[in-house]
Amino acid sequence: MGNNALVAIDKSGSFRVYLAITTELTETARRIHATTPLATAGLGRVLTGAGLMGLLLKGKEDKLTVQFKGDGPAKQILATALADGRVKGYIANPEVELPLTEKGKLDVGGSLGVGELRVIKDLGLREPYVGSIALVSGEIADDLTAYYYISEQQNTAFALGVKVDRDYSVLCAGGMVIQMLPDAEEGAVDALETLLAEMLPLTSLIEEVMKAFPGERVEKLLEELLLLIFRDLPECYQVEKREERRILWECGCSRARMGQALIAIGKKDLTEIIEEDGQAELVCQFCESRYFFTKTELEELLAQATL
Repeated sequence: MGNNALVAIDKSGSFRVYLAITTELTETARRIHATTPLATAGLGRVLTGAGLMGLLLKGKEDKLTVQFKGDGPAKQILATALADGRVKGYIANPEVELPLTEKGKLDVGGSLGVGELRVIKDLGLREPYVGSIALVSGEIADDLTAYYYISEQQNTAFALGVKVDRDYSVLCAGGMVIQMLPDAEEGAVDALETLLAEMLPLTSLIEEVMKAFPGERVEKLLEELLLLIFRDLPECYQVEKREERRILWECGCSRARMGQALIAIGKKDLTEIIEEDGQAELVCQFCESRYFFTKTELEELLAQATL
């Protein structure tokens, strides 16, 4: 897979754009978690949103976790992203189903219900930064937009979309972040407000460029998508691509990490597992990989435990 995200800036230096096509990423998550169309839409939006937020991080080793938690049947959607574009995530109830909304859309907001959005940023400091807000709509993009305005005092707009095909696979998915820069011109703010108010769903625009340029590489589709979205802005606010980036699925779990997780539970609990079960099987909540540990291996881990 090529570069599936890009960064652009307008000619006046008033705002920056992060744009991504994440069809492959979302389809990978759908296959791993065997999600219903509704769960696919929710998880895909959160993965894409988290991936774009990861690109906003400054340090190469920075990472963040985005957690949507509510009283609806989906319960929780969580994603973790790194500054280099790697992302992983899961939905607590991958089998969630609800009737379509009055507009005939998948009811992601209803699946989450009333709850909280929490963002945890590990920036290499002594303590991670934690910010949270009450869910605005549960539709993901609205909530992330509100989070940046409330918790980070940053005018940032998100657009996220996932379209599921008739066979439940992902037809297309993508996301966009528009972030105002210091000393942004008032005219740019007004122009963007008009653009966003009149903008078609992002998946409709992605489909449009896919049909116009069949078989093209994702880099080409992204460039055409950027032009399509911002074509009606005044010339002084037209956007120019600055760099290409990637957002891709990567879990990063391993047998060694799972072993460390067992050590971390402490001698008491690990001893109970050895005496009562004589073995252990750990399942990664992100990628569903399974790791089996024999009694002998557990005893070796117990010898390394310090608590």
